[in-house]
Amino acid sequence: MESFVIEGGTPLSGELRIQGAKNAALPILAATVLTGGSYTIYDVPRLSDIDVMLKILTELGAVCSHEETTVHVDTTALASSTVPEDLMGQMRSSIFLMGPLLARFGEVILTRPGGCAIGERRIDLHLKGLEALGARIIAQDGFIRCTADKLKGGMVFLDYPSVGATENIMMAAVLAQGETVLSNAAREPEIIDLQNFLNRLGARVHGAGTDRIVIEGVSHLQATDYQVIPDRIVTGTMMLAAAITQGKIVLRNVNPMHLVAILDVVKQCGVEIDYGRDIITVKASGPFRAVDRIITAPYPGFPTDMQSQTMAFLSVAKGCSIIKETVFDGRFRHVNELCRLGADIYVDLHTAFIRGVPHLSGTAVEATDLRAGAALIIGGLAAEGETKVTQAYHIDRGYDRIEEQLASLGARIRRV
Repeated sequence: MESFVIEGGTPLSGELRIQGAKNAALPILAATVLTGGSYTIYDVPRLSDIDVMLKILTELGAVCSHEETTVHVDTTALASSTVPEDLMGQMRSSIFLMGPLLARFGEVILTRPGGCAIGERRIDLHLKGLEALGARIIAQDGFIRCTADKLKGGMVFLDYPSVGATENIMMAAVLAQGETVLSNAAREPEIIDLQNFLNRLGARVHGAGTDRIVIEGVSHLQATDYQVIPDRIVTGTMMLAAAITQGKIVLRNVNPMHLVAILDVVKQCGVEIDYGRDIITVKASGPFRAVDRIITAPYPGFPTDMQSQTMAFLSVAKGCSIIKETVFDGRFRHVNELCRLGADIYVDLHTAFIRGVPHLSGTAVEATDLRAGAALIIGGLAAEGETKVTQAYHIDRGYDRIEEQLASLGARIRRV
């Protein structure tokens, strides 16, 4: 089992180009099954989740390759709409294949998806949306079978602005007959990126980035090439890594407009931030100030995917900070591990109270999920002595060789 070993106390310095967004690349790769053809997708990070998606596409009959950050996918010979159970269980985002496979083949068979254990993440909104488009759904013996002679546009209202459900319904609706109106849709930048990709294929999708998306069904699509947007969560993680080490870094290939809520919190703490169209400069000299209250929320609110990393940073801020988690009910599993590093954190139901300490101390800790692992690396970068973060595979799901990225900025980190 691989781990990361970190010698803390070195301020980060230098420049780093941010990878493409995992949460944009995965639905885009799923959307390649909508129509046969050859696709080239640029800026796709080397991640275990991406590897699983490409394995699934290969099992379905696609021809895939991943060279550096470029993925080639040819879905011309796609012959199956049954997602392999073993691969389905490895990644939550495999659910994205439900909509496009149903739209292309009129049938899809899969099991419930796996992924990080960060709380309940139901797929009922996905199923409800597909049923509104005319799908028939049978759930039996752990399998879900969706069929439709021909999907038809309709009115879909999401009880909660789920990112995955929004994207799945968008992909299914592009080949449906008539118009689909999706209300209370999620507004994340990755949804805008999916809309842009679908429209490059010849779809007619409007309104992504708002809570109302309109999809006018078309009869056919055409394969295309596309470049994925930068990863806002990786950007935020690197910002906090630089800040907690009192370093100075320049991040390129970023979109500051995707990071407004994160930038606001970091500035409140006393970190100097400058940014342009596609660049962010972070300069920190401490001591940092606590933040009265952070509440995670769907975009454009503070992202739940940055909650644990921010908690690690606030653990050395002066004063008491409060973070309330409203998106996932199991996303405080990193608290005990941060406390092993010397953090002073108390949890009451869905609220964490973080009392800043003068310093953290290195020790062995366990990454319990993707973002928890990133938080522990941030803590380890600032801790006195050596920190060992086990279960590295969680972190590899969302960060492309994070040890190499941080080492390029001067961090003393290695994979063992």
